[in-house]
Amino acid sequence: MIQTDIIRIIAFDADDTLWDCQSHFEAVEREYCQILSDYGDKEFISSELFKTETANMPELGYGSKAFTLSLVENAIKVSNGKVNAATLLKIQQLGRSLLRIPSTPLDGVEDALKAIKQMERYKMVVFTKGEILDQENKLKRSGLWDYFDRVEVVADKTKRQYRELCSMFGISIEELLMVGNSFKSDIEPVLHLGGQAVHIPFELTWAHELTEEYDHDNLVRIKSISELPDLLKHANSHR
Repeated sequence: MIQTDIIRIIAFDADDTLWDCQSHFEAVEREYCQILSDYGDKEFISSELFKTETANMPELGYGSKAFTLSLVENAIKVSNGKVNAATLLKIQQLGRSLLRIPSTPLDGVEDALKAIKQMERYKMVVFTKGEILDQENKLKRSGLWDYFDRVEVVADKTKRQYRELCSMFGISIEELLMVGNSFKSDIEPVLHLGGQAVHIPFELTWAHELTEEYDHDNLVRIKSISELPDLLKHANSHR
């Protein structure tokens, strides 16, 4: 059980924690594979796309824009340069559509954030990775911006980034509670540093986020973010 009575900052992941993101990426990838069906089946196109994305991440990072560049590059690769300009434009527009996903809050998200905000005990932060303009626009479209004291968008969620987040607020890592759906990005780095985490698995997981999961004294798993306020209240009632 985590020690929520010592928490000062609650950091929330964004994509697939506050709103659905992965299903939109998977829908785009399915259409992408159909567009390129003359050059291979879905398994082949997706596998090659994964390789292209992985190779591009050190320079392009994460997010819709990086994904779109990988879509275009991969199309040229799998077609051996035969894909025409009209098809490349269609692929570019398909990827660009991800910049306009609705960012509708998942069930229970807004009520949970409101309840935690009303406790007047914690600073609440969005801590997410990706491209800053894209992530900020999604947060604005979600209508959730005002629940948070700060929004931090980073290139990747490394141990260093979590340390810098704590330094920014003048807290120790033990006083941070990270809430997110990705064990690899949201949970494991925090646990390794000695922080605390709440894991809320999403129904879909991006292949790059797959990793072995395990139990930990500083970790709680819940099925829905709706459970988070009661988790915090229970701890505070025993202070």
